[in-house]
Amino acid sequence: MTGEILRQERLDERIHQLVLPSGLKISVLPRPGFTKTYATFATHYGSIDNAFKVPDETRQVAVPDGIAHFLEHKMFEKADGGDVFDDFGRYGASSNAYTDYTSTTFLFSTTENVEENLEILLDFVQRPYFTEDNVNKEKGIIEQEIRMYLDMPGDRLHSNLMRALYQKNPVRIDVAGSVESIRTISPDDLYLCHRTFYHPSNMQVFVTGGVEAERILDQIVANQAQRPRAFQAPIERIYPEEPRGIAQTRIEQEMAVAAPLFMMGYKEERTGFSGSALLRREMMANLMWNALVGHSSEFFSRLYEKGLINDRFQAHYSCGLTFGFSAIGGETPDPKRLEAELVEGLDKIPLTSSDLERLKRRELGEYVSLFQNLEELAYVYNHLTFRGTNLFEVPEVIQSIRLEDIEGFRKDHLREAARAVSVILPKKVGT
Repeated sequence: MTGEILRQERLDERIHQLVLPSGLKISVLPRPGFTKTYATFATHYGSIDNAFKVPDETRQVAVPDGIAHFLEHKMFEKADGGDVFDDFGRYGASSNAYTDYTSTTFLFSTTENVEENLEILLDFVQRPYFTEDNVNKEKGIIEQEIRMYLDMPGDRLHSNLMRALYQKNPVRIDVAGSVESIRTISPDDLYLCHRTFYHPSNMQVFVTGGVEAERILDQIVANQAQRPRAFQAPIERIYPEEPRGIAQTRIEQEMAVAAPLFMMGYKEERTGFSGSALLRREMMANLMWNALVGHSSEFFSRLYEKGLINDRFQAHYSCGLTFGFSAIGGETPDPKRLEAELVEGLDKIPLTSSDLERLKRRELGEYVSLFQNLEELAYVYNHLTFRGTNLFEVPEVIQSIRLEDIEGFRKDHLREAARAVSVILPKKVGT
């Protein structure tokens, strides 16, 4: 079956796309010469989607924190007591899944039996099986996972920063929820969320590797014909209005670490971007941070020579329709001095057109290399598509960014009122 073909002429890349009557989006990016195939089946449903209107109904519902992650775990259990991981293993594939703020993704990679593994992926994600017994059993497993995260300094560093930056937006809540929240999850909650968010119109399949596009498209069409679904209107998600300003300026916690961990964050006050506008803002942020504190920057060298940072020091920017934030930091012997250096220096570092053009060339080089890494390629593809843009728009967006755009973003983003700090300190002796 033939659908639309998106073309990236400069790289001679093609994405074969098809949208089924159910609304399911299918995309295949062949990589001739690759022996490996990587496939994802993803839903536009993440940890922040805890309040919504049920499609075709007027009622609004609120479900427990952590339910998207819980649902991801439960999908691998079969009604006969078997495990989907074993099914993939029999056909030589490695399988996994992950949940983030805005999506849940199921995946496999393999060098053999692509069609058999693709059939498993398509089937189990759309075949929920929840009972009181198996849900209660999973609660114990996920409680252990949550408690494990609570003992991980790096995880606490980021989670505490999100609680400091955000007052109401659900990005402040850990993706897995809390022990208390997951204890309230019921089979009915899971079936409701699966029925709402795992509808084909809210999902997409992406396959890349040494495959024939037509053959993959035909297989998925045939699979979906066995479970015809009517198109579902877009889901109305309900998010609390986030007040201006941060929740608190600083959170410090003592844990079993050899040296302090430091992370400083900046919260976006301007949100609501989508599609190319959101992609452009993300690219501006990445270019800005690479210019300011990238490993080749003078500021990074200065901090490194002072012994305040090491090679793992980094900055990143994350955004969605309702949120956006930067996080910068790493291990340091002196969190307060590092904070002072950053606050003093970030808005004063000179940016030049030549620096920007060099960084843009590097970003374009990383974009080209993306097509050699199937796992990262699939992640970026899903990430962009769920936000209303596509993989082939990236080079044009990067090329369009000017120095005045970066300077405007820096002025808008790096504001004291939007800044918070998270620190993990070594436990004091005897505590």
